Amino acid sequence: MAETTLTHLDERGQVKMVDVSSKSNTDRVAIAHGTVRMGKQAYKLLTASENAKGEVLNTARVAGVMAAKRCAELIPLCHSLPLSFVGIEFLPNDADSSIDIVATCKTSFVTGVEMEAMTACSVAALTIYDMCKAADKAIVIEQVRLKFKSGGKSGEWHNN
Repeated sequence: MAETTLTHLDERGQVKMVDVSSKSNTDRVAIAHGTVRMGKQAYKLLTASENAKGEVLNTARVAGVMAAKRCAELIPLCHSLPLSFVGIEFLPNDADSSIDIVATCKTSFVTGVEMEAMTACSVAALTIYDMCKAADKAIVIEQVRLKFKSGGKSGEWHNN
C-alpha cells in the first residue's frame, strides 16, 4: 500500500499550494451531503414558507451556489476553478424535522470540485440556520461530508 501524504505540506512540513500545472483537464463531479435538524415548530414554519425573512430554501440554494463559486476565497489553498454546474437539492424529512441537503458541483478542469461541493452544502445549511434561528436556536447542522467524486487520476469514489 502506498504511503499517504498531506499534499498541502512540503518536505519540510511547510504549507504549500499543490502544483497542478502538469495535470490535464478532465470532467469532474463531486456530491456533498449534509443535514439540518430543528424543532417541530421551526420545521413547520420552514416547510410552510412562513419564515419572516422570506422563502428559506430558495435563499439557501442561491447562497450555496454563490459559496461554491467563491470557495477559493474562503479556503486558503484551494485553486480557483471554472464551475460548469452547481446544483443544490433539499429533501425535507417530516418524520424527524430535518432537511437533507445535496450539493453537486461539476467542472472540466485539472483539479477536483470536492471543496466546492462541501462549501456549497455547508453554506446552504448555515443559511437555513440563519433564517430559522428566530424560531429555534438549537438547530443542528450535521454530517456535512463528501458522498461521491469522479474524474482525475483517482477515478470514482463513493462514501455510502
